Amino acid sequence: MIRRRLWTCTALSGYSAGTMRVDAFDFELPRELIADHPVEPRDAARLLVVERSLHDRRVLDLPSLLRPGDLLVVNDTRVIPARLTGKRGAAQVEVTLHRDLAGGQWRAFARGAKRLKQGDRLEFGEGFAAEVTGKHVEGDLTLRFDRTGDALDAALNRFGSMPLPPYIKRPAGGEARDRSDYQTIFAAKEGAVAAPTAGLHFTDRLLAALDAAGIARASVTLHVGAGTFLPVRAGDTREHKMHGERGVIDAATAERIAATRAAGGRIVAVGTTSLRLLESAADAQGRVAPFAGETALFITPGYRFRVVDLLLTNFHLPRSTLFMLVAAFAGLERMKTAYAHAAAAGYRFFSYGDASLLYPPE
Repeated sequence: MIRRRLWTCTALSGYSAGTMRVDAFDFELPRELIADHPVEPRDAARLLVVERSLHDRRVLDLPSLLRPGDLLVVNDTRVIPARLTGKRGAAQVEVTLHRDLAGGQWRAFARGAKRLKQGDRLEFGEGFAAEVTGKHVEGDLTLRFDRTGDALDAALNRFGSMPLPPYIKRPAGGEARDRSDYQTIFAAKEGAVAAPTAGLHFTDRLLAALDAAGIARASVTLHVGAGTFLPVRAGDTREHKMHGERGVIDAATAERIAATRAAGGRIVAVGTTSLRLLESAADAQGRVAPFAGETALFITPGYRFRVVDLLLTNFHLPRSTLFMLVAAFAGLERMKTAYAHAAAAGYRFFSYGDASLLYPPE
């Protein structure tokens, strides 16, 4: 059996593990580098390989960058049309659902939530409505819809739009193409209100090439929540509270991971969502057990990684929990250098943008 090294990020001057100023993760990014649509074909996206040096490649090169026996772990969640535009009386209101409470109840973020009060009725179209039954922090509400189950799903599909992140500007109701653009090829299990964006780069052509190269694939499910877009308003990372997200790792995937590691293959997380779920399910020795539950794992520099050897991910927002995660994985100064290179080279950023393949520090 190959013995795996459990590693942490390299020490960063002026900061200790678990307590870092949020402004350490800030950087400048021109608005024109934020992608409003994905490239076509998806696998033509650029890929920045971040190891001891930086290499400019394409996502389609991935089979040659990995090794036979490596295991890609993808997130098979499916995004639901969770953004609704409606009215409270004459006032327009927009809500983004982020957590299913069952029985027709959802937690939701709302624009202009301060003007809403408990008991308000929100009309979303042709008799489809919800009542505000609770108010929380940061524009967070509890809504009770006037229907449940399949009837609620049908209404969301009819009246809802894809919950694109706020930096992608769309007219009310969104664009029709976002229904497919903002969904990965792996999407199977409904429940996400944000896409696992690293998976957006995969195509049938790329999957066939990976299969031919002897690179295996397994799926986990993490229903990404809209909390992933919330800014970190705290000044210190210790003061930020992550939103929980529901995830599942079945026994077959746990066994595939164990077998890959035993044979000396690498675990390649496709996206920060897959990585967070794998790390949530691992014990101190890096053994991944079947998992079904909620994770609110917040990874910052100093975190001890147990499972994942390589990370395929998009370029993330400054001061975001996702940029903190990649800084923990590959080193903050190295990621700042990589992002500066990507910006200077015209890479496309964020959900519909290009990708990076990250190696941990040696």
